[in-house]
Amino acid sequence: MIYTVHSAPLYAYTGGKAFNPAQPTVVFIHGVLNDHSVWILQSRYLAHHGWNVLAIDLPGHGRSGGEAPSSVEQAADAIAALLDAAGVQRAALVGHSWGSLIALEAAARLGERISHLALVGTAFPMRVSPALIEASQHDPMQALKLVNVFSRSTLAAPPSVLGAGTWVYGAGMALGRRILASNPQVNVFHRGFVACDSYGNGLNAIAQISAPVLFLLGSQDQMTPPKAAQGLIQAARTAGRTVEVAYVPVGHHQMSEAPEETLAALKGFLA
Repeated sequence: MIYTVHSAPLYAYTGGKAFNPAQPTVVFIHGVLNDHSVWILQSRYLAHHGWNVLAIDLPGHGRSGGEAPSSVEQAADAIAALLDAAGVQRAALVGHSWGSLIALEAAARLGERISHLALVGTAFPMRVSPALIEASQHDPMQALKLVNVFSRSTLAAPPSVLGAGTWVYGAGMALGRRILASNPQVNVFHRGFVACDSYGNGLNAIAQISAPVLFLLGSQDQMTPPKAAQGLIQAARTAGRTVEVAYVPVGHHQMSEAPEETLAALKGFLA
């Protein structure tokens, strides 16, 4: 499905189902150098079990046109514009890594329009090492290799998501190369990392949201370690939010390395 967002086409995968105004809607938001495909099992399942699904390619990524967001705030504006373009009055937001920060900021801005907020592989602040930021700009293929090494805890994905024996490192490299090549005007790798590293509104945003929050963390995550999310979790509880915390025994790619566990956590939270 293509929506016009800020005068540019924005792609949203719907799980093969037509939009049904009688059903609730969930928006999936990917991380740096990813696209809608990282949510394939979770998005398709929910689309066939009572939900409208909008698993997007962020602006300037993959099948979406427009200017690639240079900040979390700019990306959050695109989520609000997407809901308006789709005619969705209320939605759940599910974001991974950079996408979790975008979902958080969008939820703070949209208030009661957000029914649930799921933050997968999140951290705040989401610091990126200066060496990795520099490499993403000047040697993106080397940076991509490093990210795929440190973000993975398995060699092959379970068969429920990518197919038996799929080489997740190779699949991650291929996806990163494709998304980087999809925007010849902007290095979306570097821009996304800078956006993560510079976002400073997390604690304020978590205090402003009205929706319940799920933190879904990888116990072996080296990119956004679970301890890096504890401040945000505590801030949500202090603000009186309804908070659930779930851990899966994998690294930073919870959706493909623990697909069924990730889906189960989302199903229980959204029910």
